[in-house]
Amino acid sequence: MNFSLTPNLEQFIRDRANSGDYNNASEVVREAIRLLKRTEEHRILKLERLRSAVAVGDDALATGAFTEISSGEEVDAFFDKL
Repeated sequence: MNFSLTPNLEQFIRDRANSGDYNNASEVVREAIRLLKRTEEHRILKLERLRSAVAVGDDALATGAFTEISSGEEVDAFFDKL
């Protein structure tokens, strides 16, 4: 696989490899890809959770199972009851 990097990214990879934390540039790139993959997995999980929460909210609205709050005082009173 071939890819192009900007000079800044190339230098960053060289610097990280030369820092002693990695044996070579390939290790730096592999670690970066692992971190990107983990970030993407977390983003997908958050999106799934958000969609689920929206569905629960939609169901609550459809069935009337919600509390309408229209002022700061009502928010405070609501949380005081919790």
